[in-house]
Amino acid sequence: MLADQRIKNETLRAKLMSAEDAAALIANGDTIGMSGFTGSGYPKAVPQALAARIEGEHAKGNPFKVRIWTGASTGPELDGALAKADGIEFRLPYNSDPIAREKINNGEMNYFDMHLSQVAPMAWQGFLGPLDVAVVEISGITAGGDLIPSSSIGNNKTWLDTADKIILEVNEWQSEMLDGMHDIYYGTALPPHRKPIPLVKPDDRIGQQHFRVDPSKVVAVVQTSTPDRNLPFAKPDAVANAIAGHLLDFFAHEVARGRLPENLLPLQSGVGNVTNAVLSGLMEAPYEDMTSFTEVVQDGMLDLLEAGKLRMASATAFSLSPDAAEHFNTNAAFFRDKLVLRPQEISNHPELVRRLGCIAMNGLIEADIYGNVNSTCVMGSRIQNGIGGSGDFARNAYVSIFMTPSTAKGGAISAIVPQASHVDHIAQDVQVIVTEQGLADLRGLSPRQRAEVIIENCAHPDYRPMLRDYYKRALAGSYGKHAPSLPGQSLSWHQRFIDTGDMRG
Repeated sequence: MLADQRIKNETLRAKLMSAEDAAALIANGDTIGMSGFTGSGYPKAVPQALAARIEGEHAKGNPFKVRIWTGASTGPELDGALAKADGIEFRLPYNSDPIAREKINNGEMNYFDMHLSQVAPMAWQGFLGPLDVAVVEISGITAGGDLIPSSSIGNNKTWLDTADKIILEVNEWQSEMLDGMHDIYYGTALPPHRKPIPLVKPDDRIGQQHFRVDPSKVVAVVQTSTPDRNLPFAKPDAVANAIAGHLLDFFAHEVARGRLPENLLPLQSGVGNVTNAVLSGLMEAPYEDMTSFTEVVQDGMLDLLEAGKLRMASATAFSLSPDAAEHFNTNAAFFRDKLVLRPQEISNHPELVRRLGCIAMNGLIEADIYGNVNSTCVMGSRIQNGIGGSGDFARNAYVSIFMTPSTAKGGAISAIVPQASHVDHIAQDVQVIVTEQGLADLRGLSPRQRAEVIIENCAHPDYRPMLRDYYKRALAGSYGKHAPSLPGQSLSWHQRFIDTGDMRG
C-alpha cells in the first residue's frame, strides 16, 4: 500500500527491496552520506541492517568499517547502532550519540568537528574525498521521479548529487503535508563561479520543492514507517526561566534604544531547554510579526507560530519532542505555509546570517572572564558534541548571544572560568553572555572591562571571590596588562574537581 501512495514513479518502484538487501550493497571502507539533522529525517532501517551485517562480519573475523557523513546528529538507529557494532571508522560533522562519543573519546573512532555551513562546499571541492553511497530518507517519490524530502534537509542535496550510488528510504510516518514545505536551492557553485544567493528575507523561496535525482544512480528503495527519535524537552526550571528573563529584558532595552526593531530581527536558537525557555518567554513578550532564520524548528517555535506571534520560521530541520512531533503531524496543514526547510548550506550560510541580521542564541560548556567560549570539549580534550552551527551564526550575527547556567554538576563546577580550556568562539565573536545570575553586554569593552562585567554579572556568587582573586593575581603577574592571564592555570579548577570532588571549598 505504501508503494502505491508514496512511490509514484514506476522506475524507482521497481527497485524496492528489503533493508537487508540494500545494506548488502554497501562495502567495507565505503564513505556514506546519510540524511539526518538533530534526530529528524535520518534513515532508520538500512543503518540497522548494516550494523547487523557488520556484527556478523566481525564475528567471522572480517574487518568491516565505514565512514559516515551526515547533516548533524542523528538517532540511535543510525549513530547508535553503527557505533555499537564498532562499524564507524570516521564521522563528521557533528555527533551527540553517547556510544559514538565514548568511542571518539577513547580514540576508537576518528571525528572531524566542523562548521555545518562548510560541509557541502568542502564535499563539492573534493577536500573530503569521494562519496561512495548516499542513504537518504524521503517522504515520497513523485510520478516524474523527483524526491519529496522528509523532516530534515541537511546535506541531502549534496549527497544525492555527488554519491556514486543512492539508497532511498521512503518513510510513511512522515506527514504527506511536508510536500511543499521545502526550498531546495540549486544555484550554489564553486569559485570562481559563485553568484549572490537571492534571499533577502526569511520568507523568500528561491529554489524548488523537491530533490532532483539521477534514477540510474538509485540502487535500492526501502519502505519504512519508523518515527523520528528526538528526546523530550524538560519543562523550563527556575534557572532557565531566569536566563530567559534577563534576555527578554535585554531585548526590551535594545528596542527602546532603537537598536532592534519592534518585531526584533530573525531569531536563531540552538537546541535545548534554555533556548526553549526563551521561546516560551516570547509568548508573553510584546513582540509581533517575528521571524526565525535558524537551523532547527523547536517546540517553542510551533507554539509561537500557532499563537500568531511568529510569522514564519526558516530552518534545515525539525528538532521536536515526541509530543510536539505528533502535534505537528496532526496539524501539518496549518504549518504548511509558515515553515520552510532549506539545505544547511543555505540555512547556515554566513553571508545570509549577516545580511538578515540574525539574533543568535546558543549554549556553551564554559566561558572565560574575557568572553572566549568553549562549546565542544570538556577539560579541553573530551568532545561532548561538536561546534554545530553556532560558529556560522556567532561570527556573523547582528547580536551574538551565549547562554548557560552559571554552574554545572549541582554547583560543583563553574561555567565561568579564568581561561577557557578550549576555545571554539573567540572573544571577538561573543557579544553577550547570559546566566541566571545576570547578563553581560560585552560590546565595545576591552578585555579588562569584560572581565569585571562577566565576573560581577554572570558568575555564581560562590565563585566570584575565586575569579576576583585570579584576576587580581593576573593583573599583578601577567606579562602584559591587555588581557591579563597566568599561564598554565586554565584547567586549575577542573583539576581540583577531579582530585577533591569539590571545587568550592
